[in-house]
Amino acid sequence: MSTTSTKIYSDGHEIDGSWVLRVYVTDLNIQRSLRVKGDLHIGGVMLRLVEDLDIAMDWSDHALWWPARNHWLTRTRSTLDQYGVAADAILDFTPMHKILRVQLPDMRYFDYRVDFSVKTFNTVINLCKQLGIRHPEELSFCKPLDAYHLNYNLKDLQPKKKIESQKNGYYVAADTNTFKAATHSAKGSTSSLDQQNALKCTPMTASNHRNNHSTPINSPVTHTGTWKRNNNTLGFSSISSFNANNSTMNSEPLNNGLNELLIQSPVSVSLDIRSKLLRPKNLIERARMNVAWLDSSLSIMEQAIREYDTLNLRFKFYSFYDLNPKIDAVRINMIYEQAKWQLLTEEIDCTVDEMLMFAALQVQVNLQASIPQSSYENSGSQLPVEDDIDAALTDLQVSLEGSNISNGPSDITQIPELCDYLRFFKPKRFTLKTFKRYWFTCRDLQLRLYKAQEDSNNSETPVHIINLRGCEVTPEVHLSQGRYGIRLEVPSTEGMVEILIRCDTEQQYAKWMAACRLAAKGRTLADASYESEVNGITAFLQLQRPIPAAAINPNSLGDIIPEEYIAPRFAKKFKGKLIQRILDSHANVKNLPLIEAKLNYIKAWQSLPEYGISLFVVRFTGKNKDELLGIASNRVMRMDQHTGDHLKTWRYNTMKAWNVNWEVKHMMVQFEEENIIFECQSADCKVLHEFIGGYIFLSMRSKEANQTLNEEMFHKLTGGWD
Repeated sequence: MSTTSTKIYSDGHEIDGSWVLRVYVTDLNIQRSLRVKGDLHIGGVMLRLVEDLDIAMDWSDHALWWPARNHWLTRTRSTLDQYGVAADAILDFTPMHKILRVQLPDMRYFDYRVDFSVKTFNTVINLCKQLGIRHPEELSFCKPLDAYHLNYNLKDLQPKKKIESQKNGYYVAADTNTFKAATHSAKGSTSSLDQQNALKCTPMTASNHRNNHSTPINSPVTHTGTWKRNNNTLGFSSISSFNANNSTMNSEPLNNGLNELLIQSPVSVSLDIRSKLLRPKNLIERARMNVAWLDSSLSIMEQAIREYDTLNLRFKFYSFYDLNPKIDAVRINMIYEQAKWQLLTEEIDCTVDEMLMFAALQVQVNLQASIPQSSYENSGSQLPVEDDIDAALTDLQVSLEGSNISNGPSDITQIPELCDYLRFFKPKRFTLKTFKRYWFTCRDLQLRLYKAQEDSNNSETPVHIINLRGCEVTPEVHLSQGRYGIRLEVPSTEGMVEILIRCDTEQQYAKWMAACRLAAKGRTLADASYESEVNGITAFLQLQRPIPAAAINPNSLGDIIPEEYIAPRFAKKFKGKLIQRILDSHANVKNLPLIEAKLNYIKAWQSLPEYGISLFVVRFTGKNKDELLGIASNRVMRMDQHTGDHLKTWRYNTMKAWNVNWEVKHMMVQFEEENIIFECQSADCKVLHEFIGGYIFLSMRSKEANQTLNEEMFHKLTGGWD
């Protein structure tokens, strides 16, 4: 008679293919060991863990986090084998919702309870619902930067050593992609918070600034080196019970008190916050600031963010859709604040006259903030959305209905034409800037230059013909010097050809500037928006024109700190006359209500030549030096890294595809005319990829009132996977 022997482990368990899985419970600061098999699904692991703990509490917001792999195990139906979890793994059982310290565009800090397990894009969506900000797709999180970051490109930053620290059985993986220490809390727990207060936001003070950590810059990637990820679905660890108790998370703003708090920001910020503001000195440093953006396709936990860490919430894409004063008071205020700080920190450049105009509008905003405002009824002041789709729709409307501008009786067979004497100059190397007078005509998206008016009437051949479609139009206006210039950068086979045009009067400049702007977008003088474009340019110039007598007494404003109204490089020029110059400019805007003052500030900001261009330092294939690549809402620009001149422009409506080789981080963009290949030096290639895909996504938004945000399409365009 034969006998069979059964092998057993040292702990008395039979050898059956099972093994011991260690799980650290962050709330309780304890570790549990579970005997499991590889075919056990994640939901079963959590169920057995909760049964083993035998503690009566709500575990529905908890999930498993794998520190060594920097990954959430949220697919509850997947098995341990499918995730690759083996006996040497240590998992964390931790809440998905944790406290995040957020700096808003107005520089204020608040604590919010957010989901650390979902994609960053979804975290921003949920946070914007709490804040009462529509169109969250325009915003994103970025990590705080130090001045040190502006001195180096991403690849030149020194990475930290790969070190793991252990505390009470809890492993914290080192952030291998950054140079900044990542000191994270061992517990990382939020479940002890009262759920009634879970969604409350609290301004940052010394008492509640618990464990405010330094946040690393670049996002860690998976060990495979790829950005491809599977769509996670929540099963056992769903937050349905959490949302049932806190329905405000995914619906209306938190409360009226918070909404009122965010509509208006403090007049000034503390010296401590002001001292940490970055002031880029050149275009290269501006480009390096874009290293801080988080990857929208990864969770914030996967990007080295831990509880009580700080992230900045900023408008990432400069394409503000349906900005309505009636319902967007918080959104308008945050856009205004971001514009203000961009100007004060010299992240975007402007002239002296423009700086004084911005300061005057800021004074008016501060004065109106202390005055009760009536409900906003004029919906006609919302900012227009300019994109290629709108241009096509407008052109179709004009072709069907005719133009609303005409000289005399309406005649749809007559093509509008603009004619006048202007001065022309085409810069060449080693030549003086001498302008020559020509007779200009603008018709059918073309400028034609003749030596005299008679040559045009006699059908003589033009001296120059300039095609305006696709060109870059930049104002060169200095009111104090009486200079009204238009700078054109016209596409050609050699790149962008620079052309300068000078007008004699303000009215002449407004007409020709409006014509050039519309023609660059493919619109003729018959376009229905031509007159409004002219009026907008004229109004913008009027805001910059100082009035001799100030509207208010300087003493009534108290102590004005110049740094809060004027960028440092301008403040030095005025010395003791700065306040008086600001008040002289304020006379132009003294009658504007609060929301109108902010909207005018935003419109003026959008009129600046450098507005809406996100810069990156890149190296084009075959070149041995770095160049700048500018990403805007409708185009990509190759730029000189010293002067900012546009060497070549490609518009999105000529783009066929864009691809990334994730192994070597090379990006290829295919246009109708050519293909370009480059490597991003100042940031991860994923950031630049997301900017292009994001702008294309924003251009697809519909004007339907009940539109829903197509998250799947956003990730398809920005995520970088097939």
